[in-house]
Amino acid sequence: MPLFGTDGVRGLANGPLTADLALTLAQATAVVLGQGRTAEARKAAGKRLTAVVARDPRVSGEFLAAAVCAGLASSGVDVLEAGVLPTPAAAYLIADIDADFGVMVSASHNPAPDNGIKIFARGGVKLPDEVEQRIEAALSAPKLQPTGAGVGRIRRFADAEDRYVVHLLASLPHRLDGLHVVLDCAHGAASGVSPETFRDAGARVTVIGADPDGLNINDGVGSTHLDSLASHVVRVGADVGIAHDGDADRCLAVDARGRIVDGDQIMAILAVSMKERGHLVGDTLVATVMSNLGLHRAMSDRGITVEQTGVGDRYVLERMNEGGFSLGGEQSGHVIMSEYATTGDGLLTGLHLMSEMARTGRSLADLASIMTVYPQVLVNVRGVDRTRASSDAGVAAAVAEVSAELGDSGRVLLRPSGTEEMVRVMVEAASADIAQDYADRLADVVRERLAL
Repeated sequence: MPLFGTDGVRGLANGPLTADLALTLAQATAVVLGQGRTAEARKAAGKRLTAVVARDPRVSGEFLAAAVCAGLASSGVDVLEAGVLPTPAAAYLIADIDADFGVMVSASHNPAPDNGIKIFARGGVKLPDEVEQRIEAALSAPKLQPTGAGVGRIRRFADAEDRYVVHLLASLPHRLDGLHVVLDCAHGAASGVSPETFRDAGARVTVIGADPDGLNINDGVGSTHLDSLASHVVRVGADVGIAHDGDADRCLAVDARGRIVDGDQIMAILAVSMKERGHLVGDTLVATVMSNLGLHRAMSDRGITVEQTGVGDRYVLERMNEGGFSLGGEQSGHVIMSEYATTGDGLLTGLHLMSEMARTGRSLADLASIMTVYPQVLVNVRGVDRTRASSDAGVAAAVAEVSAELGDSGRVLLRPSGTEEMVRVMVEAASADIAQDYADRLADVVRERLAL
C-alpha cells in the first residue's frame, strides 16, 4: 500500500507510524522539496532552507514532531517549531514567513492513539500526488548529510499564534459584538487559540472541550460528536455553537435550538453573503459529489453555480485553484476560503459564519433556512468487486431506473471504496423512508451483480 493517503501519512503511533519513519520521512522531504528554482536560488545566496513544524496535542505528537525536526535539521533545514497549533495555522505561517515548506503532525478527527504527518509546500499548499510519490521514493535514497555549520538549527517560533490570530481578525467583514457562542475545541489543537480569537472578535464565549491532556482529543467532543455542544448551547442560551475537529481544519455548527448546521449549509450561507459583497469569484461554489441536493437547489435559485469534484478537500482545492474560485468545501465542514487560506480552516469558517449573523442581524437558523436539506441515506455494500461498479450493465440499469423514478426530487450516487472491497450506495430523496427504500434496492443489486 502507498505510504501517503488522502491527507498525508496516518496510522497508529508507534505502530506503523514510528519515530524512525517520521525522521526518515522528514529527510526525504528535505531532499525532494529542497529542489527547484527558489530553493536553489536560496542555496546559491548562502541561505539554508526553512520549514515550519506544528502539531496537535496528542501525546505521541511530542516524539513524532521531535523526530521530524531532527530529520529536517540533520538535512540542513532550519526549523521554526510552532508547538501546538491548528493545521490551517501551520499552512498560513508557511506562506506568511515565506518558508520553503512545513510539516503538521496530526491525525485530525482520529482517536488519540493515531497520529499523522501532513506536508505542505511553499505557500502553505498541500502536495500533489506526484510530489508525494517522489518523497516516498526518496525514503530509500541517499539523504542530505551536511556537517559542521551546514546542519540546520531548531528554534521556537515565538510569535506563531499571534501572527495567526491577527490574520484571522483582519479577514472579518464584521465584528461579532453581541453574539454568544459556545466553542467545542475537541480537546485539540484549537483549545488555546480559538477562544482567544473569538473573544478578540467581540463575541461572548463559552468553552467546552478545551482541556487537552494528550489522550482525550476527539473523545466524545468536537465536530464528530455534536450532542454535547448542542445541549450546552440550549442550556446557556447561546446564539450559536461552533465545533472544531482535532486539528481545527473543520467547522460544524448548531443553532440556538441545538439543531446541526452542516458544511453544506455553512457553504450556502457564506456563498450567498460573498456574492452579495462581490467576493464570490465567478459566482461559483466548489463542492464534492457528496454535497446535498438541497445545496445545488439553493445555489441555483440564487444564481450561483456549483462545480463538483471527487470526495476530499484536496480535490476541492485543486478545482478552486484551476478556476480561481474563492469558496469551496465539503459537507463534513472542511470549508476553504481561498482569499484568506490555502486549506480548510475551522476558525476562519466559524468567524465568518458568525460575522454574517452579526452583519445581517439574523439568527443562524434563519440564515440556514435558505437551504432545504434532503434526507440522505448511505449503505455500505461490503464483499463486492468495487472495480466493476462503474462498468456492470445490471448495476447501471438499476441506477438509471431509480434515478428516473426519483426525477428532480432525488439523486443517486455509487462510490467504490478506495481501500476496501466495498461500494457505497447513496440516495437522496424527499423523505428518509423513500431514500432508504431506494438505497436498499440498489444495494441488493450491487450485492448480487458484483459478488466476489
